Amino acid sequence: MARDTTDQTPLSSVSELTGYLAEGAKPTERFRIGTEHEKFAFFRADNSPVPYFGDASISALLTGMRDKLGWDEIVDAGHIIGLAEPSGMGAISIEPGGQFELSGAPLETIHQTCKESNQHLATVREIAEPMGIRFLGIGGSPKWTLAETPRMPKSRYDIMTRYMPKVGTKGLDMMYRTCTIQVNLDFSSEDDMRRKMRVSMKLQSLATALFASSPFTESKPNGLVSWRGDIWRDTDNRRSGLLDFTFREDFGFSDYVAWALDVPMYFIVRDGRYHDCTHVTFRQFMNGALKGEIAAWEPTMGDWTNHLSTLFPDVRLKRFLEMRGADGGPWRRICALPAFWVGLLYDDAALEAADRLTKDWGFAEVDTLRNAVPVEGLKADFRGRPLLDIARDVVGISRDGLKSRGRLNGDGQDESVFLAPLEEVLAKKATLADDLLMLYRGRWNGSVEPVFEEYQY
Repeated sequence: MARDTTDQTPLSSVSELTGYLAEGAKPTERFRIGTEHEKFAFFRADNSPVPYFGDASISALLTGMRDKLGWDEIVDAGHIIGLAEPSGMGAISIEPGGQFELSGAPLETIHQTCKESNQHLATVREIAEPMGIRFLGIGGSPKWTLAETPRMPKSRYDIMTRYMPKVGTKGLDMMYRTCTIQVNLDFSSEDDMRRKMRVSMKLQSLATALFASSPFTESKPNGLVSWRGDIWRDTDNRRSGLLDFTFREDFGFSDYVAWALDVPMYFIVRDGRYHDCTHVTFRQFMNGALKGEIAAWEPTMGDWTNHLSTLFPDVRLKRFLEMRGADGGPWRRICALPAFWVGLLYDDAALEAADRLTKDWGFAEVDTLRNAVPVEGLKADFRGRPLLDIARDVVGISRDGLKSRGRLNGDGQDESVFLAPLEEVLAKKATLADDLLMLYRGRWNGSVEPVFEEYQY
């Protein structure tokens, strides 16, 4: 997320919080696809991380992209920390360890998404190449220790860095050493949101398995296929993971609000300054907990929208739904991840089939699967079947959904062509993580260094 919200509209009741989410509903003809992807910046000379400051740096990349694109710069305490397209159609931001992120524009088709990603990567390469910088597309930092990883001068990250060790063992790894691909999708009503969130929450671990690409930590195999998935098992469990109420048939916006109200806050922004609020929940804040501590203590709609952005469940609800389970990966996977979810959730027959497939999946067994996938990937067992078999069923539903949508490119191809990387995983019975481990034990001769050359953008 590039920019924190500063909407000063006063809040006086919980119903306003629920209403904010409900206002995200839109007619199906206005459904859009917003894709985000992160990548590790490194110096090609020695595969070392790129710092924030300097002539060849993250700040120099942002400045170069600003000048090239003409986008508005986002500044925090005098430092450029992101860019925003002037009409609101996309943003560029930096994650805590310098991971470079594109938050794409809301687009109508995966064809457009793929074109957008390709254009972005071409532009950022043009700016980065003279600095000797390139980008790595996998889910976990394969080489650098936490101490070696740079830290970006962003106020919300300072607060999170202090807070994370208090609430879990892996939060700093999440912040500084992981990358993801995400897609943001719309809903037409509370019932549509409910169905899409229930289905996608249950299937998020399957997406983690399909996109697993983080088998290395500090230059060695870590015993996992998705280190990133494992990290999310103990980051801050009050604000992340599976949400049990989403498994109910009758949950709604008010249930998500009730959960979010009792999650500790990270911050509020007043006059451009970030105030650490990790000691209070949003409900306590609504009840006046910061009165006498901060001059402008009254809650605003901007505080609520910022708080929503600091919640990390496997599927996050804002005025749209965010699919958060996948590791980062090469360019084709930036297209495959939104294709997978759009096929499942944006076609009525596909959504019905996915809902029917997962309808009796209980919270406990899905949570067990979520814990198994980082280690076992598609080999994990679910109800006596390997997850690989279920993945074939689900990818098949997605394929049918994309074909039914009938969104064609100039060559007459529908969006199902973007599922090709997942079809390859299923055919080989091996994830990208499995491929990386095979290379490490074979041609790479026990070194992770070649990953920077072979999996760069």
